[in-house]
Amino acid sequence: MAAHSTRTRAVRRLDWLTVTLLLGGVLLVYYLAPMLSLFLAVPPGEIVGEMTNPTVLGAATTSLLSASITTVLATLFGLPLAYWLARTDAVVKNLVLAVILLPLVLPPTVGGVVLLTVIGPNTVVGSLASTAGIQLTRSLAGVVLAQTFVASPFVVVTAKAAFEAVDPTLEYASRSLGKGRWATARSVTLPLAGPGILAGVMLAFARAIGEFGATMMLAYYPRTMPVQIWVSFVSLGLEDAYPIAIILIGVSIAALAILNTVASNPWA
Repeated sequence: MAAHSTRTRAVRRLDWLTVTLLLGGVLLVYYLAPMLSLFLAVPPGEIVGEMTNPTVLGAATTSLLSASITTVLATLFGLPLAYWLARTDAVVKNLVLAVILLPLVLPPTVGGVVLLTVIGPNTVVGSLASTAGIQLTRSLAGVVLAQTFVASPFVVVTAKAAFEAVDPTLEYASRSLGKGRWATARSVTLPLAGPGILAGVMLAFARAIGEFGATMMLAYYPRTMPVQIWVSFVSLGLEDAYPIAIILIGVSIAALAILNTVASNPWA
């Protein structure tokens, strides 16, 4: 009787595992199939040809540069906010979190419209910046501002969860031994929360390099790779956008691989 019960439980676990793998496998195929189809649809010669196209090279350079700047800004300003959210009991905590999450649920083009009402050329901020010789639209600064708006929440939300996983008593112990806040953060909090923080940094970079809607609204020039793909699609057709899309995928994979390598040994 006991053996039969054990076999029954084993079969149930096996059935659950099978169903889980099947469902996850379907989603994985859904991710991979379009990618493979795209790569198979374009001859390698066309991809190589686009890689030497000055327009495409310029767009790739703009994407990598702007996404890197965006990631640094998102991390610099996002980590203190994430730590505050993880440790505070203030009544406005949920309201602040809702404001942070809002860019994630807004359609990207709406995000661009919202930004234009604040930093557009006819706004107070935009006019002051223009007077100072700084263009906040149709410039690299505009690209970074658009990317930061939509990508920085990934750093804040992910880092918040990472900080919450760090036992506050460890920080209290460090402080009781005479270490200041910064020393405690460097020696205790950041090493323990590091993997979660770096995951958020990589997500922010990936979101920034793929940003299209807000970027096109705020800074059509200089073109990023997503904007260049759209221009090629509208002016020349879908097939002409294929090679550029493949190059963007390759650039994204390479950049994320480098970030992942750094993340695997962040404090070296």
